[in-house]
Amino acid sequence: MLGVMATRDAQRLADQQGLDLVEVSPNAEPPVCKIMDFGKFRYEESIKRKQARKNQKTTLIKEVKFHASVDANDLGHKLRQIKDFLAEGHKVKMTLQYRGRENAHKELGMGVVRSVIQECLSCAVVEQPPRLIGRTLGCMLASKPVKPGSGQASTASQQQHNQAASRPSSGAASESSDTGSCASRGGTKTD
Repeated sequence: MLGVMATRDAQRLADQQGLDLVEVSPNAEPPVCKIMDFGKFRYEESIKRKQARKNQKTTLIKEVKFHASVDANDLGHKLRQIKDFLAEGHKVKMTLQYRGRENAHKELGMGVVRSVIQECLSCAVVEQPPRLIGRTLGCMLASKPVKPGSGQASTASQQQHNQAASRPSSGAASESSDTGSCASRGGTKTD
């Protein structure tokens, strides 16, 4: 805090210290300037931006398609997919396409979509309610926001730890078969 001074004096002071005179707030009356190493400042700002980009989570919209005459097993599989996508933090767009005579019975498709929404209410919120556009019934689900103090993440990790501890391990032979079964179930994913 050197106070109000002429621009020439401030520039001379910065040159004596081997630093730059940087205008911080040009709209203030009088304009506010800082004496700093501008190259170092820009470098630190770029590091902060990179770190913020690295920590930022990208949200994708995953689409799951149905038909009004979906089988129970297919519906169960699609429900698992939806819950997996929501657990990863993605949004899920559900689309139900009516074909042929299904157009005459739109209530069947609406019933399927409502049952899927009911199944997913524990882990999702309805961002866009079911809406009919032409022959397509669309709906958008998003994962429920996790409250910082709720401890949901810690209970999920404890459940996984308890499941891993309850598995019998009888030597190296069972470990190799155990990892093979985990890969076949889709438990681990490498990108």
